[in-house]
Amino acid sequence: MRCHVSKPSIICLTPIKNEAWILDRFLKCASQWADHIIIADQGSIDNSKEIALAYSKVTLIENSSPIYDEVERQKLLIRAAREFPEPRLLIALDADEMLTANFMECPEWQTVLQAPKGTVIRFEWANLMPGIQSYWPAGYDHSLGFMDDGTEHTGKKIHSPRIPVPSGAPAISLKKIKVLHYQYSYWKRMESKHRWYQCWERINYPERSPIDVYRQYHHMYAIPENKIRSLPPEWIDGYERQGIDMTSNYEESVFWWDKEVVDWLKKYGSDKFRREAIWDLDWKNLLGDVYRESFASNLDDPRNKFDRFIHKRWLPKTQARAEKFHIRLVDIFLKLIWR
Repeated sequence: MRCHVSKPSIICLTPIKNEAWILDRFLKCASQWADHIIIADQGSIDNSKEIALAYSKVTLIENSSPIYDEVERQKLLIRAAREFPEPRLLIALDADEMLTANFMECPEWQTVLQAPKGTVIRFEWANLMPGIQSYWPAGYDHSLGFMDDGTEHTGKKIHSPRIPVPSGAPAISLKKIKVLHYQYSYWKRMESKHRWYQCWERINYPERSPIDVYRQYHHMYAIPENKIRSLPPEWIDGYERQGIDMTSNYEESVFWWDKEVVDWLKKYGSDKFRREAIWDLDWKNLLGDVYRESFASNLDDPRNKFDRFIHKRWLPKTQARAEKFHIRLVDIFLKLIWR
């Protein structure tokens, strides 16, 4: 005699800050599979909150923290999710991430829904290219789902696990159902975000080598051609049959990360960020032309010739081959002298 297992409440956990460019698409897609969608807004100044409140499945909560801290925002989301009765399946996605539409008929989804408590669910990202006709696979799985058993969540300030990952927990790695990752489909926006990341690293982890920071945040410029694949139609067709636009782009005139970088430049001085690869943007003109502000500090490019050589020649020219022995050897030398 088989024991009846109750279907879990599927709860989507999503932090946002100024995500109006993608949020409507995300909520339409998530509403296809989630019973509840918890949105934690951290001071959006666009119409993200208005978009979220238009969806009946959304619970909107405020992340009032003035700082960027991924582990604390995930704890906030998980606490809110645990106000719903058990059993609970937590799926933690950012606003630029959608489950592929094949979840609707894929047997893997039933495997996820029947997983025992404490099971971690792993998804592979499909990083969408501009034009949303092709993608490259991330090459590894992200722990984005958890059949909740009440385990306390732990993590770190940046690039943190999004759900509890108990030691020795059983795990399901999905092979057919992917996560469509739209970050790279809007290249200029992604570049703004990655400039911000580099500056955040310099402020919060000043001991990190600028070589390592560059390599981490420029991997997308070195994707081999043989890794780029055509987007399978079944990954979006199911959504489009529901009237969801999966391919158009919402254009923004300015990105909030750039304004925050300007504020950091004004606060710390441009020389602090001299070895970060952020100087493709004219920060002084951005401040004056876009934000109509005057400035007290010098926002000019502070780099010398050697800094420019590293940023414009060595690092981009070797990014695709960064794991080669001779390049790693030069990088080790540069880490000693270029700090």
